[in-house]
Amino acid sequence: MDTASGAALLPPLDKPSRPSRIAPAELEALKLRDNSTNWSYLAFNWLVIATTLAGALWAEQAILAGGYSGWIIAPVAIVTIVVMGASQHQLGGAIHEGTHYQLFANRTLNEAASDWLAGFPIYTSTHHYRLHHLPHHQFVNDPERDPIFAQAEESGHWLDFPLTHVELVKGLMRLLWVPNLVRYTIARARYSALGLGKNPYGNPDKTGHPTVQALGILFAIVLPAVLIGMLLAELSAAVVMGVFFVIWAAAAVFYATIPEDWFPQGRVAPVLSHRVGAISRISFMAVVYGTLTAIDLGGYGKAWMYYGLYWIVPLFTTFPVFMILREWLQHGNADRGRYTNTRVFLTGPLFRYAVMPWGMDYHLPHHLMASVPHYRLKELHRLLQRDPEYAAKAVVVEGLYGAANPATGRPTTFGTLLVDHAPKTREAVHVDDDVLERADVADGATIAQLSRLSSRAEDGPH
Repeated sequence: MDTASGAALLPPLDKPSRPSRIAPAELEALKLRDNSTNWSYLAFNWLVIATTLAGALWAEQAILAGGYSGWIIAPVAIVTIVVMGASQHQLGGAIHEGTHYQLFANRTLNEAASDWLAGFPIYTSTHHYRLHHLPHHQFVNDPERDPIFAQAEESGHWLDFPLTHVELVKGLMRLLWVPNLVRYTIARARYSALGLGKNPYGNPDKTGHPTVQALGILFAIVLPAVLIGMLLAELSAAVVMGVFFVIWAAAAVFYATIPEDWFPQGRVAPVLSHRVGAISRISFMAVVYGTLTAIDLGGYGKAWMYYGLYWIVPLFTTFPVFMILREWLQHGNADRGRYTNTRVFLTGPLFRYAVMPWGMDYHLPHHLMASVPHYRLKELHRLLQRDPEYAAKAVVVEGLYGAANPATGRPTTFGTLLVDHAPKTREAVHVDDDVLERADVADGATIAQLSRLSSRAEDGPH
């Protein structure tokens, strides 16, 4: 497939000038990436996950060994599920960096690390999330073209902003209803794991063969049921592992030999081929599922049970809670203006870890220059404050709930969702074509047409 950078394929539109009083060289310097910095962030995320799991297992054994009631384990499990969900959201922050080609400077390393160390563990792929996320940037808060709105319509998790205090409380209560969280997770999987749903970067003329996606779903969901069933039937290790290997090998051969046009094609090309991506995903799952099965077969512990409790349960409960909260806070009750489509959040470390991972607290600078790595967004925010328009219009929030800070006039995090903070005037619609500057665009003409339509569209619901 012939591809080129987004900047080369999209015709120039009337765009606002660069922020005043800031030298272009200063902005370009903030875009610099490397192949080392984010290893420490990834290591910290996985250290928290490993420590949390180890602590939960140790606490359970200590409670049982002490002769205490098994019910005492329940609070330990709840805390573990909350921390695991927050840590899964952290992995979502890592794949978000990979989506913008800036987890690492080397594109192959960026894609592989983003997939294997962040995306695959939460049943997502970098490429499919990219097809979902980049149009969110380009058409931010456009109800017709921003995929967040299409996903929200499917899952029903968006609120009718602006809110009253009572409506906010009701929304938070509905957020904790598990069936709603499961519904959101299924919708998220359709968009970020399979590349389905209403998405301007999807190509309706090249949807591929349905077997490709069906096999991936079966491998992810049915294979664990088959393995657990064989374990419960107490079949021999040779039979269980033999069946497991045959299923993985058959799936890998299928993806390796089918025609390229069987894979769904998007309007942004993948860094690694669709074939490599599909084989990588099932191979990652094979490593995880095979390891869990081997631990159970060897009598070293109930690995599948703990995987279900401390990884799958958070994936359908606490993880989506943090995801939905972040989407509300970042874009709820905002318009489509260049400086007013999102905000900057000054919050504490625990809230930042769970809800605003990997620089997502500096979300307005990120939307203004999506090619700046997360660890430089705070510096970008300080630089942008030299620009009078940014300084006047950027919404900076601090604290979680209650009245605005009397000293600074800054609203609170949840306060920005209320009626008092609804946009008073409509800013000019902003369409961010620069988000594609590092992308390999496969259908620039269509994306450019969508850009023109979005720039002329009326502002929509918030």
